[in-house]
Amino acid sequence: MHAQPRVCFVGPMIGRVAGRTTTQGEVLADLFMSESWSVRETSRWTNRPLRLIDTVSCIVRWRNKVDLIVLSVFSGSSFVMADVSSFVARICGLPTIMWLHGGNLPDFERRHPSWVRRVLGRSRLLVAPSLYLATEVAEARDRVEVIPNVVDLSAWTPRTRIAAEPRLLWMRTFHPLYNPLLALDVFEQVRRRWPSATLTMAGQDKGLLAATRQAVADRGLEDVVRFAGFLGPENKCREFDGHDIFLNTNHVDNAPVSILEAAAAGLPVVATNVGGIPYLLEDGRTAMLVPDGDVEGMSAAVERILGDSATCRMLSENGQGLATRSGWPAVRARWEDVFDRVLRP
Repeated sequence: MHAQPRVCFVGPMIGRVAGRTTTQGEVLADLFMSESWSVRETSRWTNRPLRLIDTVSCIVRWRNKVDLIVLSVFSGSSFVMADVSSFVARICGLPTIMWLHGGNLPDFERRHPSWVRRVLGRSRLLVAPSLYLATEVAEARDRVEVIPNVVDLSAWTPRTRIAAEPRLLWMRTFHPLYNPLLALDVFEQVRRRWPSATLTMAGQDKGLLAATRQAVADRGLEDVVRFAGFLGPENKCREFDGHDIFLNTNHVDNAPVSILEAAAAGLPVVATNVGGIPYLLEDGRTAMLVPDGDVEGMSAAVERILGDSATCRMLSENGQGLATRSGWPAVRARWEDVFDRVLRP
């Protein structure tokens, strides 16, 4: 390994704003800085045009103060940021590692193959947090390094569930992609056999919070469904400790940190078998996986955990084991190797 490089993380660094989810770019930047690395990051603007302007300005101003760029790449309109940022970095002579994110990226590539090929072609090396993107993004297959998302294992107090109480937790974003109404459908089914069951729903509102609240009211579930809002680190720890089963109901997913956090805390996970989930979790070993939108299948999986202590304990223990692969020491070593390879003459 060469001397510690000066690293610039580029992407949506907006998790510093209250009520926003901390991004992996911010987490990684903070962890490297905590070990006295020279780290810069851009940009914290929540407004996308201003964030793009600020990012370009920072790359140009810092071109002689950093050794490489780690650029977070997302699909959709955010891909414009990757295009412009990588173009500017190339002009400035800065080698760029492109860090692929998001379960929609493979579909985005299928719709815009030449654009994705051109942009990703500017990278010195590609990194993906899961085998899903490494396999499904055609441009990445031959030159991608898989490095799992990092989880701060010290933030959670792991508790192996010997047996589970019917205390369910759903924690994502209230958006159609994350399908919060499926969690309600599953919960109603579970209550028929487990009348004492409760459900907590937590996360940012991206359009479906009001509809979800209304559905709870329409079904007469106000006393047993609680909305916890956006969870910061301390509140997240409290909620993990106060529940026994974690629901992940997404239509689209990649390598969600929320699942790894829940697993690290010892929560058995029941998730839809979509996108990168089967690359991250093993059905019947580290989680229970069910088809997308399958109310009956997800309800049956929850009830199996509640009714079979051996299954509950196995999922809890194996989930904690899975999470250790995303601990900082293991992840740091992988990133250091990538930096060394990129900067090697």
